[in-house]
Amino acid sequence: MSHNLRDTPLGALLRLTGFKGSLLYAEELPDYQAPVQVGTPTEHGKHESSTGKDDPLQHKSPARLVAWNGPDDKDNPRNWSPAKKRWVMTIITLYTFVVYTSASVIIPIVDIVIERYSVSLDVATMGLSVYVFGYALGPLLWSPLSELRFVGRNPPYLYSFIVFIIISLVLCWIDNYAAFIVLRFFQAFFGSPPLATGVASIDDIYNVYSAPYAYSLWVLAQYVGPAVGPVIAAYTINTSFRWPLREVVIISIPVLILLLLLPETSHSNILLRRARRIRLATGDNQYHSAAELEPITFSSIITNTMIKPTEISMKDPAIGFAAVYSMLVYGVYYSFFECFPIVYLERYHFTTQSLSLTFISLGLGGFIGYLTYCLYLHTFFIPRARAYHAKHARPVPQEDWLIPGLFGVFGVSAFLFMFAWTANSGSIHWIVPNIATTFQAVSSFWVFQAIICYIVLSYPRYVASLFAANDLCRSTAAAAMVQSTHYLYVNLGIGKGVSLIASVAVIGIVGMFVLWRWGGWLRARSKFTGGERVEGQVERKVEGKGEGGPKEKAAES
Repeated sequence: MSHNLRDTPLGALLRLTGFKGSLLYAEELPDYQAPVQVGTPTEHGKHESSTGKDDPLQHKSPARLVAWNGPDDKDNPRNWSPAKKRWVMTIITLYTFVVYTSASVIIPIVDIVIERYSVSLDVATMGLSVYVFGYALGPLLWSPLSELRFVGRNPPYLYSFIVFIIISLVLCWIDNYAAFIVLRFFQAFFGSPPLATGVASIDDIYNVYSAPYAYSLWVLAQYVGPAVGPVIAAYTINTSFRWPLREVVIISIPVLILLLLLPETSHSNILLRRARRIRLATGDNQYHSAAELEPITFSSIITNTMIKPTEISMKDPAIGFAAVYSMLVYGVYYSFFECFPIVYLERYHFTTQSLSLTFISLGLGGFIGYLTYCLYLHTFFIPRARAYHAKHARPVPQEDWLIPGLFGVFGVSAFLFMFAWTANSGSIHWIVPNIATTFQAVSSFWVFQAIICYIVLSYPRYVASLFAANDLCRSTAAAAMVQSTHYLYVNLGIGKGVSLIASVAVIGIVGMFVLWRWGGWLRARSKFTGGERVEGQVERKVEGKGEGGPKEKAAES
């Protein structure tokens, strides 16, 4: 119990307030003996550096290096028990779900906002678009912070979420719409850490064959959250239009409690604190973690956590395509928040409550996508990848991880066309366009999963920051779609308007197949990989303990 609690924010608080004795680390026990050489270099290797530079330990080792105490070190997040890993994933998933649910809870109150504050539809929908833009910008700060060795993952998660809840409380009472819009932006900004850093937390605890299952659960929260928001809001607005805002607070409080029990997963932060404890216990200042050997300057932080990932996204063709296509797919998802009211209120004459239920099709599509993707991994891809690894002593080409996306890109366009022309007249039963949006969501889920795995394997040292850049692109596109697509649908009609978007999505089919066929060739010639890793993939050899506590070694493939 103490081993699971001491690395959490609550454990740190208890240690500071007089309960340290029951939460001691091995280095703090009276009989602790520090070896001359401690452990082996951290398994994250180069990419764990807070500056993004090559690991200096490859060139110069200190007299006393503090790292993992062998492959079975229980403090190594990749050696945690299956239950502890699932605990971390549960918290990250619920955290993500709450932030995304909070985006769409205001959909049912748009008409009330127009009447109460005498604003136009454009201004009323800014409650959603500004929120989405807020969580587009937030990860640009929180993700780089989480990569710093002396910060780790937990402080950005916890402290920003406290501010998120405070702002959510203020929103429940404020009665000035301009202030409401400003606060919605900051609500999203402070709620955004898991939207990009969640991938890095998953990468901290799972090996390459287990992480995709966890990625898919995290993405599922991004699909289900916005779909649930209108549902829980629509059935309370008759009591008070403020109830959807209060519901955000209600669902946030349990997550805040869980965050107090979230173990720190950052390898560099865990080893940094271990080195400090050993120095304190021995009085010997020669003990250092690998990350401590790299000097931190403000310019290096900005360059390697913000400028470099942005440069990669803009100049690397593979990552650039992933960002652009993510923008399109994500923008399409949020365009449904403008499209559904036109279709189901005006043409099918649904009530506000019935309209909210149509959004479930998007969440259902995400759930089906999650189940089918995990089934694909379990029955086909992971066994094949392990067999390939065992036979050839290297991982499968990372372009193989794109295969689900090759099917998904066809579905994204095809089901958009199906929705466009079955919802256009209102004469076809309403379930048909709902089926189309369900399977469009399934297809886009597969695409997102393929893109996530590809980015993680391409540039593992920049995972959190690259996803911050990716989140900026796709969320900005989503915010723009919320503000603009209403007039697209009004002027062109649902059939032509959605078909126009579907036609643009067809371009992604070509891009995905080019990436699958020539991605390795492009990466080998990229100045960011420098040809040093043709596969571009961190190899994590897994043996022994199965899914829960694998012994892992990191080596460049």
